[in-house]
Amino acid sequence: MKINVGVLGGGSWATTVASLASKKNETMLWARDSETVNEINQHHKNYKYLPDADLHKNLKATNSIEQAATNADVIVVGVPSQGFREVLLMAKPFIRAWVPIVSISKGFELNTKMRMSEIINEVLPGHPIGVLTGPNLAKEIHAGFAAAAVIAMVDKTIAKRLQQVFSSGLFRVYTNSDVIGCELGGALKNIMAIATGMSDGANAGDNTRAALITRGLSELTRLGRAMGGRRSTFSGLAGLGDLVVTCSSAKSRNYRVGFSLGRGKKLKEIIEEMKEVAEGVKATKVAMELALAYKVDMPITREVYRVLYEGISVQECFKALLKIESGSEKEPG
Repeated sequence: MKINVGVLGGGSWATTVASLASKKNETMLWARDSETVNEINQHHKNYKYLPDADLHKNLKATNSIEQAATNADVIVVGVPSQGFREVLLMAKPFIRAWVPIVSISKGFELNTKMRMSEIINEVLPGHPIGVLTGPNLAKEIHAGFAAAAVIAMVDKTIAKRLQQVFSSGLFRVYTNSDVIGCELGGALKNIMAIATGMSDGANAGDNTRAALITRGLSELTRLGRAMGGRRSTFSGLAGLGDLVVTCSSAKSRNYRVGFSLGRGKKLKEIIEEMKEVAEGVKATKVAMELALAYKVDMPITREVYRVLYEGISVQECFKALLKIESGSEKEPG
């Protein structure tokens, strides 16, 4: 049975998810930008964020959040984390009771330190909450490359139904009941991507990148476990899978931020040149506060924070990491 899907957001990933969903279901995408809406409806394109991609011909777009939400059987929210609450509040009057809300945004709300699922629960209590996450680069999916994702929900029955909504051809979707772990994996890996980008930008070598990825996985797992996530989640698609692709690909926004920092560019200049939000920049600030609150040591995150917000150089960052005493690789958490 087909269902109506409402997607809130007109960026590259929201557009990609909407295009995938529209292959089997009636899908309406909401975007603020009228030009984006017209491009999708008239040309099956999103030139701003996915210039080379042909979107599915069944996908429709609108500037009216009421039109996107009113008849939706599932709402997908794909806006940057700092605008997530605002968009959800705008849509709230038009969302029917018990409609599942799925976040595809990977970050934290800065002033509350909340995950997106926590915001959904606060704004729309009683609705089933899900997270769609994993190692997914939008441009590769549109180019026809195979990819896998995870739909994380506590309710396994709804998760299996939504698994079919988003699965399409070479895009495989798995289920997971660990919403906290999946969400934290998606948010924290962006910080590690900035670190590996800095390493590559400074020509630190492949060995350094490998060390940052593996120690970064250990670091995000420690915090994730302390906050209630399952260890197994962080070795799966939402953890290791997402971490590897984000830390290794020039298509990753967070990696590009780090790479530019490694080349000597200033953060302000980098952000001004970007079309989309690099969630890891603000996530680093929140992660440092969470690490303190949960008493978790996160040395890579700490040094990325110092580069982003205290003005130290990338070279100083790596010197500080090298001074940390090597302990046992078998750590608690």
